[in-house]
Amino acid sequence: MTIVRAVTAPAAALAAAPFRSVATGGPSSPRPGLAAGAGAGPRAVPPMAPDGAGGPGAAPKPEPILEVAALERSFDVSAPWLNRVLERKPRRVLKAVDGVSFEIPAGETLALVGESGCGKSTVAKLVTGLVAPSGGRIAFRGDPRRVQMIFQDPYASLNPRWRVSRIVAEPVVTLDPARPAREVAARVDELLETVGLSAADGRKYPHEFSGGQRQRISIARALAGEPHFLVCDEPTSALDVSVQAQILNLMKRLQKELGLTYLFISHDLSVVRHMADVIAVMYLGRIVEMAPKADLFANPLHPYTRMLLDTIPDLEAPRRDRTPMSGEVPSPIAPPPGCSFHPRCPLAFDRCRAERPERDARNHDGRVACFAAETA
Repeated sequence: MTIVRAVTAPAAALAAAPFRSVATGGPSSPRPGLAAGAGAGPRAVPPMAPDGAGGPGAAPKPEPILEVAALERSFDVSAPWLNRVLERKPRRVLKAVDGVSFEIPAGETLALVGESGCGKSTVAKLVTGLVAPSGGRIAFRGDPRRVQMIFQDPYASLNPRWRVSRIVAEPVVTLDPARPAREVAARVDELLETVGLSAADGRKYPHEFSGGQRQRISIARALAGEPHFLVCDEPTSALDVSVQAQILNLMKRLQKELGLTYLFISHDLSVVRHMADVIAVMYLGRIVEMAPKADLFANPLHPYTRMLLDTIPDLEAPRRDRTPMSGEVPSPIAPPPGCSFHPRCPLAFDRCRAERPERDARNHDGRVACFAAETA
């Protein structure tokens, strides 16, 4: 596996690199536009072998398409310099992402879940290159222009002045400026039909569609960049519940047909349960538990994960005991010492208040960062 620093490399070098690595500590330039892409069509990535498959003749486990190691991002939220001098106030730094590490095998879905403000969307912006990291490393296997993003709000992410055909065509033209207009139009019609719209819808404006239809347009635009990897930042949270299932089923179908890999971000565990292969639970900028979906739902180890699961209505067990979600999320500007969850945790003890737990091999093979789980 070759790791190359390609932040400032020309496009030809980016296309030739087996892995694209972003590391801090050196000069950087913005990543090529998310709408850009290589000239070839999307290549199907083989899905991961089922758990337990192995031995002679078994399909090898695919390499991770994305590796994130010790990722950090801080924001200076201080008052202006003169105000701080006159009022004798210190600088204030908000650590939105604090040491996040994960990898995603090709063809799979990793879901990031947590309450609002835990750093999920910041991770999405770091992975797509919209925000530069303060520390850590991001490595993407293949052309970084194969990364596309589906945004949370379809009402705000589409240009209201453009017809749908122009919105979807923009990435197609960007990746191949010499492509004849007739071929571009045919490709746009194909993409619209792929996401469940008609070719005639390309002549309309975004305001003529419902929320679910607008999100289908957003998906078509993302597919126009011929991606291998999609970052989905709460793609259904702005939609009616009746429409959410349709969009999720569409995304599952596209993943199977095109071999897409997803980083799926959501605060809704019932949605994540439908989409994810592996779930990472974030709290105050850190991953506190990460496990395969079945393991996490069957046996959650971190108290915060249990609290999140208890917020999901269960028609089969309406009277089961639940742990109430109590307290407020501490400020990321001045997080509590030790485990950041200890002010809200029913299992906290003295060590939690003095020492920060880590996800390492001593704690359920690196699954959870919790002293209470470690001693259980």
